[in-house]
Formats: sequence, C-alpha cells, structure tokens
Amino acid sequence: MTDRAFCAVRAGALTTVQDLGRAGHAHLGVPRAGALDEPAHRLANRLVGNPDTSATLETTLTGCAVRVRTDTVAAVTGAPCPVTVDGRPAPWGAPVRVPAGAVLDAGPATAGLRSYVAFAGGVDTEPVLGSRAADLLSGIGPAPLSDGGVLPLGTPSGPPARVDAVPRSALPLAELVLPCVLGPRDDWFTEAGLRTLATGRFRVSSASNRIGLRTEGPPLERSKDGELPSEGMPLGALQVPPNGLPVLFLNDHPTTGGYPVVGVVPERFLAAAAQAAPGTPVRFAPRRSRATG
Repeated sequence: MTDRAFCAVRAGALTTVQDLGRAGHAHLGVPRAGALDEPAHRLANRLVGNPDTSATLETTLTGCAVRVRTDTVAAVTGAPCPVTVDGRPAPWGAPVRVPAGAVLDAGPATAGLRSYVAFAGGVDTEPVLGSRAADLLSGIGPAPLSDGGVLPLGTPSGPPARVDAVPRSALPLAELVLPCVLGPRDDWFTEAGLRTLATGRFRVSSASNRIGLRTEGPPLERSKDGELPSEGMPLGALQVPPNGLPVLFLNDHPTTGGYPVVGVVPERFLAAAAQAAPGTPVRFAPRRSRATG
C-alpha cells in the first residue's frame, strides 16, 4: 500500500520547502520568503504539470535524496546537478517518472548553488499565512528537511510537460553583474563611496544565505555618522552595515532596518544573485532613478 508522501534519505546541507512566498505581510514583520530562483521554481512545476503556486524543494549546494511512497513524476531544475532514480542516471530539466519505493537523488550542484525539485501535485505541507514557504528568519512554515523526515504530496493536477529542451537557470557566468537604482539613502555616502560601489571589485561572501547576499571587497565611504531610525526594507535593498560592505537583501530579509540603503537591485536580477557561489566576482552598476534625474 502506498501513500502520497516522500521520506528524506539525504536532507543535504539545506533543503527547504518553497513556493512563491507570502507577499503582503511586511506590516506584520513577516518576510516574503519563497523560492530564491523563482524562474527555476516555476519551470520545475511546469515540467510536472503543476501550477506555479505549488511548493517545491529548494536545495543548497549538496542537493538531496528522497524515497517516494507513491508513483510520481518529478523534475529537477535550477543549479545543474546529476540526477538518479535508484542509482540509474535520469535527466536534469525534464519530467522523470519515479516508481513507488524508489529513491530520487538530486546530487551536488555542478554550477550555481540552488536546485529545485518538483513533484506532481506539489509538496503539500500546511500553509501558513497563505504560503507553504519556509521562512528561515522568522521560523514560519515547515522546518528545513531532515534525514528521515516525511512530507506529504498533493494530488496531481495536470500531465507532465512534453519538452525537448529547457533553458538553464539564471546562473552567473564569470561575474555577477547587479544593476541598482541609487537611493533612498545614497546621500549618506561620499562621492568616493559611490565610485567604489560602481568600480570596486567585490566577491560573494561565504556568509551569504537566504536572508542576504553578503559581499567582500572595498568598504563604501560614508558621509554621515550614526544610524537611521528603523525603516521599511524592500526586496533587493542594498543595505550597508557599519563595515561598509553592501548586503543584498533576498527573500528572507528583515522587513525593517536601521542601516542606510545605498540602492535597490530590481527583482528580475535576484535569481542570478541567488545562484552565485561564494567567491563569485560581483560588479554593481548603479544609476539614478528617472524621477531624480
């Protein structure tokens, strides 16, 4: 007898349940959460016949392995990685039939950081504030996957996609280039500090996580001392703490903060940031908003 669920055989470094997040709760101090590489999450769902809103597994660097308790269809997208079913090679970026009792293994990423594993019917954990996403900052949503943990699967809603090829995720190449609109607190930095932002050689720090992409490199020179009263922080905010090194806020970022935000990176560039491994060179491309000239 089977049931619609899977058991984690190898949870990996960090594997979480993610969907499109819980937007609209910042006034309650609740971050958006959700898949960091949203295009990869959406693609994985489409490959197995799910709506984009279904929950997937987001793995980090080392992937994960699960044993399914029912016949299902799965797909792995995002960071490329070796995929096997009971030890036999299976395609990345394509629907894969997984029989009941078999182990689906999404191996370590060969490029980028985060892979997405979708199952027909989606990961069917209990929604919190309208989302199944795990929020690592506030602790809302399901806990990260652990060895032996069992998660339910939903009922399939459509047939798997028929595809010949799929696009690669937004993986950075030799350098991660992040356009940003200056403000609202760029006046807290000297002209030399803003030149450093535009010309400095930065790298992704190993301290980066789902809350923010931290950088290593030259500090931005401040024109004002002290800190701000807490104010709202949008997704993509480029906040500069006292060490002068920009931090790019990702999906689990705090909704308020008191360090100045020198600029904001548009959301469409954040998927590539989420796939940037530690040590990846980073270049910022700041510009003034049209409203300010």
